[in-house]
Amino acid sequence: MRLSASSDEVKARMQAELAALGEALARLRHAGGLSQAEAGERVGMTGQGWGLYEAGKRAGLFRPDIQTRLTAALGATPDALSLERGVSPSPPGADGERVSGVEARSVAFKSAEAPVASQNETFTVPVQTEDVWPWASSGVVLVCDPGRWPRRGQGCVVETADGETLVRLFDGADRDFLILKGGSDGLDQSERLARKDVVRLATVVSRDET
Repeated sequence: MRLSASSDEVKARMQAELAALGEALARLRHAGGLSQAEAGERVGMTGQGWGLYEAGKRAGLFRPDIQTRLTAALGATPDALSLERGVSPSPPGADGERVSGVEARSVAFKSAEAPVASQNETFTVPVQTEDVWPWASSGVVLVCDPGRWPRRGQGCVVETADGETLVRLFDGADRDFLILKGGSDGLDQSERLARKDVVRLATVVSRDET
């Protein structure tokens, strides 16, 4: 596996983010008046297994499908987890709102021309670089939904007008740019990608690491 020169720093940062997510999950559970055993039972795991997520010991907590499953057991949502962690949710579209291409109500714009057929069908992308390690490494297969706007910190796949397919973590957006994390320097690298150069933006909804 190829690691960037700052891989130790990236790992430490990701572990800190994982710990913060776990603490936010614990606060949501306490607010719901549940023990770890009770929360775990709702999703078919032991209290000890649930506790590993809260302790920041399971990287699966980064996964959107895992966040949805665990927060649903608490009567909450992934956006509530982000708010508890101190991260503002993304613009409209983040709560599962169906959107077209890279268009959201609050930041609508016209993207580059692309074939209409299959634009909103779920598709898979194999990760072939270490651009977003340790969130995902080479060999992982991503399941992507182009009809959902990503939340901050959520994986996404960007197809550009010049034919590139980029795997990144979504970090925000304004009217003219997508703000993304990932690249040759790993998650330490941040970039602003012009919306006019984007053909399609898809949210990662699950990962196959087998």
